[in-house]
Amino acid sequence: MTVPDTAALLEDAAGRIADISRADLQIMRRRAALLLRNSEDDIEEALRDLSGEFGKTRNDTVRLIVPEWMENNTYLPVHNLDEDGDVDGTA
Repeated sequence: MTVPDTAALLEDAAGRIADISRADLQIMRRRAALLLRNSEDDIEEALRDLSGEFGKTRNDTVRLIVPEWMENNTYLPVHNLDEDGDVDGTA
């Protein structure tokens, strides 16, 4: 038997909120808060490491990552390069 992930438990509880006991809801909310807190620490550590590798500040690294992520996930239009076009000596 697999343990359902916290997001699935919270989503299920939202669908049947009248049937969920207060104690169970508190447990799910605490678990979600811990997951968020732990993931924030992991993200900050990864950003520090990546910033050091790039030789950039944390904010500059975020400015580099976010637009690319948004393009890859179709939140922003992708700028395609025309491979057959002239570049006038620049790329």
